[in-house]
Amino acid sequence: MSLHGKNLVAGVPSAETAETFQAVNPAADQVLEPRFFCASPREIDTALRAAESAFALYRRLPAEKRAAFLEAIAGEIEVLGDALLQRANAETALPLARLQGERGRTCGQLRLFAEAVRSGSWADVRIEPALPARQPLPRPELRRALIPLGPVVVFGSSNFPLAFSVAGGDTASALAAGCPVVVKAHPAHPGTSELVAGAINAARAKCGLPAGVFSLLHGGPAVGEALVKHPAVTAVGFTGSYAAGRALMAAAANRTRPIPVFAEMGSVNPVFVLQDALRTRGPEIAQGLLTSITLGVGQFCTKPGLVFLTRGPEADAFLAKLGGLMKAAPCGTLLTRGIQRAYGEHRDRVLAVPGVKSGGNSDAQPASGKTEAQPGFAVARTDAFLKHPEIATEVFGPFAVVIMADNADEMLAGARSLEGQLTATLHVTDADLEPAGPLLEILAEKAGRIVFNGFPTGVEVSAAMNHGGPWPAASDARFTSVGTAAILRFARPISYQNCPRQLLPAFLRDQSA
Repeated sequence: MSLHGKNLVAGVPSAETAETFQAVNPAADQVLEPRFFCASPREIDTALRAAESAFALYRRLPAEKRAAFLEAIAGEIEVLGDALLQRANAETALPLARLQGERGRTCGQLRLFAEAVRSGSWADVRIEPALPARQPLPRPELRRALIPLGPVVVFGSSNFPLAFSVAGGDTASALAAGCPVVVKAHPAHPGTSELVAGAINAARAKCGLPAGVFSLLHGGPAVGEALVKHPAVTAVGFTGSYAAGRALMAAAANRTRPIPVFAEMGSVNPVFVLQDALRTRGPEIAQGLLTSITLGVGQFCTKPGLVFLTRGPEADAFLAKLGGLMKAAPCGTLLTRGIQRAYGEHRDRVLAVPGVKSGGNSDAQPASGKTEAQPGFAVARTDAFLKHPEIATEVFGPFAVVIMADNADEMLAGARSLEGQLTATLHVTDADLEPAGPLLEILAEKAGRIVFNGFPTGVEVSAAMNHGGPWPAASDARFTSVGTAAILRFARPISYQNCPRQLLPAFLRDQSA
């Protein structure tokens, strides 16, 4: 399947600048064809003006037509077949089996959002009939619901080229809400992005929707900043680093009309292993932890990066088991050269903190010239952790730090010192439930999802899922970027008071007071 490398501006391939870049196969360190054209200021403006124009029609579409569009996108992605998986594999080095599963998740969540649109439950309709005889004052008729914000800019993430990218959760939830979308493709997988954008555009055309409902633009930080600052944009969806998220938030806040940036920026996802669980299931937990740390070469925003244990013979046995497993773990290919560089820098920075020592590394050595990472872990006492909060720096890759507490009080102190997290995990038995209570109370204030007797990698796409958390895990702890509740980011409430029935939106007009 051939690629042209152009931007998709309201349904039209476009290449107005001479500024180009190419994707790189990280496993082979080879440059991939074709060249991709960075978007010009005029292309950015054209895409967003078209989105603004399309919003007037798209926001009023009946639920069935909007749902059909989401389902059509899923169908067109599936039509791409193995060509999509092969290009994604070439650009990311992610295994084909992983990419096949991610494609299934992507299409599944599009269909899940279609169901949510049909049900109308996301709109949170509330109707109060008039009470003209109420004393001392009559009550007016009130009809309240959520309506779409307007054009949304979505930034694709590096580590999920399908599920958190062009047709990922941010795009699906914005389209479900009734918002046109302009995607800033991630430069690590531009060819994958082009293929998926073509599928969305084909679905749009088949459904008879205006071209401005979707556009895809390539480029670097300058393109991203220009998108966020454009006056037609009403909200931003972002998954990525803390530094990039903060930069986008600053640009959005400094606009004449500030807009929200819904940024998911990562986490160290602490794991707390309580004493009886450590005693009865230590080896099993160590194996699960190793798998979670190295899954996807540690490139998940939910990778466990901190592990809290209470000192004693059981903890020593746990560290020995984890060290043996880590020695046998293979090196893995990271997504980009930049991620590899950051992995080494952040890991070395943590290991240089006073009181931190290496707990063990893989015996495997990264291949020269490739973007491979060597798995490993470090160990520190709680007093060092409390004195040096930089130990909790997120290391994006297969690395974690084990924190050794002298007692339950020290473990609680470690939990209190944490910043906001996407997840927190507790391993407990029935005998641990009483001491787990105070810890759970602390973690409920720190995390967006709390996992028991499992591991945080792997996020179910469902109505009850929450993928977000207090700052700095996410920019707004009230919202999720996964599951049907993600629609709420791109909607706002409105009330109609004593509105004539024929002027009400159809979905409010047809419901009795």
